[in-house]
Amino acid sequence: MNNISNPESYSGTLFFDVNETLLDTNELNKVVAQRLGDRPERAEAWFTSLLHHSLVESVTGSWHSFGDIAEAVLEMTATRYGVTLPADAAPLSDIIAAMPAHPDVAPGLSALLQQGFTLVALTNSSAALAEKQLSSAGLAPLFSRILSVEQPQVYKPALKVYQWAMKEMGKPVSECMMVAAHGWDVGGAKRAGMKTAFVSRKGQALYSLAPAPDLVVSDISALATKIKPLC
Repeated sequence: MNNISNPESYSGTLFFDVNETLLDTNELNKVVAQRLGDRPERAEAWFTSLLHHSLVESVTGSWHSFGDIAEAVLEMTATRYGVTLPADAAPLSDIIAAMPAHPDVAPGLSALLQQGFTLVALTNSSAALAEKQLSSAGLAPLFSRILSVEQPQVYKPALKVYQWAMKEMGKPVSECMMVAAHGWDVGGAKRAGMKTAFVSRKGQALYSLAPAPDLVVSDISALATKIKPLC
């Protein structure tokens, strides 16, 4: 992975969540809904349960990849609703790997690079899957690093993840910001001391009991117009 940041105009390090924040999950949601009896609300239940059980893994000291948890939770959700899953269905990881970027992402990231920010992906996806995702979406060249929770083997929003990511980049907390479309993600990063930006994608909302983010933006292009140097 090439480092394309410009040290002479260095403005800080931005860590980006990948799924939903950068990549559009609509096709994944449609596929999951179809497999669960063509019921969109069941796809929502699956995703909520996926996040829940990734945190269960972290709390109990266990570790399975996000893709493996996704498949296990899909089976569990199908059982819950009395649905038989198709035996010949493509793995969910194949669908996740091919998700497209939101239209605002590439121009927004490019604008942030021009302002001197270093861009880092920080995702709950496995390292191999994250590489496929960002390469398929045409975003990989924009990032200095792609960091996966696979290395510390604990899922966001555990504070350990953000602390590890900043250490991995060799940057002090004062020069780091987490950008995500999930209230739990920016909440965790804020408690780890990072600056945060919440991307208000459709259907997303902040958790009122978590620390407020430093910025709330509609998309990544809007972030590029509002953000100020972090150092």
